[in-house]
Formats: sequence, structure tokens, C-alpha cells
Amino acid sequence: MNPFVKFMASTTGRIVRIVAGLALIGWGLLGLGGTAGLIVAIVGIVPLAAGVLDFCLFAPLFKNPMSGKQIRAG
Repeated sequence: MNPFVKFMASTTGRIVRIVAGLALIGWGLLGLGGTAGLIVAIVGIVPLAAGVLDFCLFAPLFKNPMSGKQIRAG
């Protein structure tokens, strides 16, 4: 198992993704504004959703399942 994928599937990794997603959304909406801010906020939804829904988008690149639960079980 790739250590990066293992970390991202851990509780700490999920929290990091959630915080990063919230930070991107906040920065985009409050810090940047305009079209660029909206794009950054939309991009921030991806790590937020990945952390909340417990999946890792990078896992398939390392031939692992996307599900955090399956990664932790393996």
C-alpha cells in the first residue's frame, strides 16, 4: 500500500482534505471574489467532498480502490 494513499484514507488525512477544501472555498469566496474566486471555491468542493464522503481521488493512480474504508481494510 502506498504510504500517501494510506495517509489520505486515515482520519487525519480526511481532516486535512476537509480543512483544505473549506480553506479554498473561503479564500475563493471571501478573498478573491469575482470569477477567479468562484473557480477556486468550486475547486475547493472536490477535497471537501472527498474528505466528507471518504474517498481518495489519487488512490486509483496507485492501483488502490477509491473507497477509504476499503483502503483501510487492505
